[in-house]
Formats: sequence, structure tokens, C-alpha cells
Amino acid sequence: MRRPFGSLLAAMLVTLLCVQHAQAQQAAAPPKVTFTGDIVLWAFTVAPDKTADYEQVLAKLKAALQKLETPEAKQQLAGWKIIKNSAAQPDGSILYIHVLSPVVKDADYSITNIVYAAFPDNKERTAFYELYKGSVKAAFFTIQAPIVADFSK
Repeated sequence: MRRPFGSLLAAMLVTLLCVQHAQAQQAAAPPKVTFTGDIVLWAFTVAPDKTADYEQVLAKLKAALQKLETPEAKQQLAGWKIIKNSAAQPDGSILYIHVLSPVVKDADYSITNIVYAAFPDNKERTAFYELYKGSVKAAFFTIQAPIVADFSK
């Protein structure tokens, strides 16, 4: 009688550990960034002495979207433009505005998630994250909206 109980207890403990491990991995996964509007304006402020670093981040993002084989990545690449404001903000920071049109519904727009998906090497990821974190002062604003008038049609 003891043997079946011991085996059952061991199986339950293994199952519990597997569930906890899976939950820990899900908790560690970075959150997805998705948008619902037809057009998104997504702005970041960058320290004036870090614009070259941020533009390296943008180059890596473009390379990641080009490398990924998914249809969503190809659509994101085609509809993602970034403009750099020619005038500094009052605090001296530089404003970069990501213009996303058309928005790929349910696609992950997290810059780090996209780059990490294309470049799985941990050293490369760490270097990218440090460059990204060091260059962005703040996410300035996000505007996502439906198109209410299209004068081109």
C-alpha cells in the first residue's frame, strides 16, 4: 500500500514543480505591445548626446524585422516609419516619432521583443538592451486612432 502512495506523491510533486516552472517562465516573458488603431504615433524622447545610440537601436530593429520570416514582421516593416523632430524639446531632448500605418493587428510591436526574436544570442541581447535603455529618456506619448477621413480617396 505504501508504494502506490509514494509513487503518487512523487508524481504530484513533479507535476507541481513543472507547473511552477512554466508559470515562472510566463511571468518572466516580456509583455507584448499591441495597438488597436488604424494609425499609431508612438513617441520617445532621447537625450541629445544619445541620438547616435538610438539610431543604432533603430537600425537593429529594422534588421530584426528584415530577418524574421513571419508575415507580421514583413507587414510591420512595410508600415513602420520613424521621424526625428528637427527642434529639441524644452528640456533639450530629441523627439523620435514612430508612425505605424497600417497597424498589424495583434502583432507585437515591443522593440526589445522583436530584436530578441531575431537575435537569440544572450550577449547580443544584453548589448542591445543596454544601448536601448541608455538612449531612451522616456516614452513620450502614444496616439492610436481610427482614420476618420482619408482625403486621398
